Amino acid sequence: MISPTRSLGDHLREWRQRRRLSQLEFALEADISQRHLSFIESGRALPSRGMLMHLTERLGVPLRERNPMLLAAGFAPVFPERKLDDPALAPARRVVDTLLKGHEPFPAVAIDRHWTLIAANAAVAPLMAGVEASLTEGPINVLRLSLHPHGLAPRIANLAEWRAHLLERLRQQISATGDPMLEKLLQELSAYPAPPAPKSAAPEWDFAGIAVPLELVTEAGQLSLLSTTTVFGTPVDVTLSELAIESFFPANPQTAEILRTMLPGN
Repeated sequence: MISPTRSLGDHLREWRQRRRLSQLEFALEADISQRHLSFIESGRALPSRGMLMHLTERLGVPLRERNPMLLAAGFAPVFPERKLDDPALAPARRVVDTLLKGHEPFPAVAIDRHWTLIAANAAVAPLMAGVEASLTEGPINVLRLSLHPHGLAPRIANLAEWRAHLLERLRQQISATGDPMLEKLLQELSAYPAPPAPKSAAPEWDFAGIAVPLELVTEAGQLSLLSTTTVFGTPVDVTLSELAIESFFPANPQTAEILRTMLPGN
């Protein structure tokens, strides 16, 4: 049960300011009067359930945060939060497993909102060689595993570039969600030893600034990987709304061939 501890106006104002919108800008975007919005934020008026859903949608408020706003306005929460192994989410779990398996021989992982590993395909395990056991015990945080000095970091050839890329993604996620656990994770990762900035040199492969490759050194050779993120398009469950699949693709033919040979059973 979620207990309302803040007024709806406080919630709404915080998310509007987080999106860097003035009252007038947001009112225009939400197609309501600035006076009406001001009354809602000050507590002099309460929106209908439909209007509140409209406002949270326009602000891009995460589903997890919409339930407390509904409750603060006197409405029942409408977005359930179930574990991925809940029978009700079995179809979604089958989709996740199918996507992970279908991506082999290339690595792919499913993660939650805090970058905790939910599932991985068979191509991921061979890449973990040399990682300190403590980083793979219990819940595995993918960002910590990647950047920790006893994790993958020593084998990432372009660590400075990859580290900057991951930390910027995390900052953007914090800006979008305001999640305090992500803020704590950012502080931890930022405190890890930072590698020196690389000397400028022409890259072997030019991605026109649209992607940052992960250059990972393995016993079978150096891998050059590009990643994409897949999310559920219209989730109505908090868990599904926060689930993402990170898929890695070979950036060159050599990487593709190495990954095929590394897959268990090949």
